Amino acid sequence: MHRGKGMKFVGDSRIKSNNRMVNQPKDYSEYPGKTEAFWPDFLLKEWMVGAVFLIGYLLLTVAHPSPLEGPADPTNAAYIPLPDWYFLFLYQLLKYTYASGPYNIIGAIVIPALAIGALMLMPFLDKGPERRPSKRPVPTALMLLAVAAMFYLTWESVVNHDWDAAAQQGQISDKDLGLLPDVEIDETAPGYEIYQSQASCIGCHGGDLAGVSGPMLLGNELTADEVAEVIKNGRGGMPAGAFQGTEEELQQLAEFISSLKEAE
Repeated sequence: MHRGKGMKFVGDSRIKSNNRMVNQPKDYSEYPGKTEAFWPDFLLKEWMVGAVFLIGYLLLTVAHPSPLEGPADPTNAAYIPLPDWYFLFLYQLLKYTYASGPYNIIGAIVIPALAIGALMLMPFLDKGPERRPSKRPVPTALMLLAVAAMFYLTWESVVNHDWDAAAQQGQISDKDLGLLPDVEIDETAPGYEIYQSQASCIGCHGGDLAGVSGPMLLGNELTADEVAEVIKNGRGGMPAGAFQGTEEELQQLAEFISSLKEAE
C-alpha cells in the first residue's frame, strides 16, 4: 500500500529518520483537494496568476498609452480640470450648491469624512456572528446606498461633462512643441506697446503672442481692417468691446497684429 493510504509505520523515537529530505514537501494525500504545501505548490500558482495579470497590464499599456496634454498653464483660466474616473463622484458632488462655493468644505471634507468614518465604525456597530447579507439589513442597506450614490454621481459627471471641449483644451499645440512661426516682432512699434498694456489681450493671446486660451497671433493672415473688425465686434470666444483705448490706438494695434506674418 502507498504511504498515507491507511498503512502507518511506527519508528523508534531514539533513531533519527533520514527518509525525508528537508526541502521535500509533506505528504497531503490523506487530504485530497483540501490543503497543499505553501512552498512550492501554492506559491507557484500565485506567481503564475501574477505573471498573467502583469503581462495583461503591459499589453494594455502598450496598446492604449496614457493621454498627454499640453504643459500646465496657471494663467489659463478657461481650462476645465477633470479627475480620474474613480474620483468623478466627488467631482460631481462639488457642483451642487450645498457642497460648493462657500459650502465647499462640506463637499470636500465633511461628506467624505462621514463616509470614511462610517466604514471605520462598522466593525464596532455590527458585532453579530451572521455573515449573510439578508441577516444583516443595516450594513447591507448602507453599503447598497453608498454604491448607488457613487454610481449615480459618476454617471451624472460623465453625462454632463463637455468631452469635445475637454479634448480641444488638452491638445498639444505647436507652441508646446516649440514649433512657432518664424515671425519678427517689432517691439519698438506703437502697436506692440498698446498690446502689452491691454490685460485682456495678454490674458487670451499671451505676452509672447503665441496664444494662451485664445488663438496664436503669430503668423496670422488677417489684414489690418479685419483685425480691427474682430477687436471691435469679437469673434468666436472673443467678446466684443474688450479693447480699452482710442480709435487711433485701435488702428495702431490692428496694424501691428496684421504685420505678424511668417517670414517667407
